[in-house]
Amino acid sequence: MVYEESVLKRLRRISAQLRLDILEMIPPGKVGHLGGSSSIADVVAALYFHHMRVNPKDVADPKRDRLVFSKGHAVLAQYAALVELGIVDRSELPKVKTLDGVLQGHPDMDKTPGIEAVTGSLGQGLSISVGMALALRLDGSDSRVYTVCGDGELSEGQIWEAAMAADVFKLDNITAIVDWNGIQATGCTAEIFGIGKLADKWNAFGWNVIEIDGHDMVSILQGLESAKAHKGQPSVLLAKTVKGKGFSFAEGKAAFHNAGLTDEQFAQGREEMRKMLQEVDA
Repeated sequence: MVYEESVLKRLRRISAQLRLDILEMIPPGKVGHLGGSSSIADVVAALYFHHMRVNPKDVADPKRDRLVFSKGHAVLAQYAALVELGIVDRSELPKVKTLDGVLQGHPDMDKTPGIEAVTGSLGQGLSISVGMALALRLDGSDSRVYTVCGDGELSEGQIWEAAMAADVFKLDNITAIVDWNGIQATGCTAEIFGIGKLADKWNAFGWNVIEIDGHDMVSILQGLESAKAHKGQPSVLLAKTVKGKGFSFAEGKAAFHNAGLTDEQFAQGREEMRKMLQEVDA
C-alpha cells in the first residue's frame, strides 16, 4: 500500500510529540521508563492516529479497537497518545506516579480513561488480550485487539501459553507487537535470557509472523494492514526498535530502562525532540 506523504508526515510529527510528552512525565527528580516507552512511540502513533478504530469522545464505545500494553512499564507512550487524543488532560503529565494524578506507574483501567486492562506484571497482557479477542468473537464484533509485548518479557511462560491458545482458537482478530529492542532492565536480552530465533518460535506456535522496522512509518503501517488482512491465524509484528529512540544519551542503553534524568539530560532531550519536530515540519 502507498501512503500519502501528508499522512506519513503527520504521524512522524505525532511520534516526536509523543516522545516529548514522555519526557515531560519524567523530569529530574522522578524515575521513569524512558527507554522502552520511546522505543515503541512510532508504533503507538501509527496505532492510535491512523490504524485503530478509536473514539476519543467515548472511550467505552463497543465498536472500538483495544490496545493492551502487556509490558506495562512502557505505558508512558500510551499515556502520551491519550493526552494527544484529548482523552486525558495535558495537566496530568507532571502528575504521573502520584496519588493526585490519574496516570499511574503501570496501567490502571480504574483510574485512567482509555486503558483497557491492569498490566505490568509481565507476561499477563497477552492472556488478557486473548480473552478479549474471544469475547469480541462471541459478540460478533469486528473490533480488533492489539497487544504490545517486550522482547525481554518473552521469557515469561504465560506469554507462550497465551500464544498457544490464540493458535488453537484461530484468533485472527488479535495482533501482538513485540518491541524488539534487545535491551531489558539490566542488560542485553540475549545475554540475560536468550530465547533464540523469534520469527521461527512464533511461527512454530502457529502465528503469522511479520517483521518490521519499528521506527519506519511505512513499514509499521504496512505490517499492521497485513496483519489485519490475514485470516485464520493470529498475527505478530516483530518490530525492530532502538531502546531510548530519539534521545541520543539513552539510545541502546540499559541504564535508561528505568532511570532518573539529570537537569542536563532533560534539557538535551527537550532540545532533541523540538529539533525533530522542526525537521518534520520543514
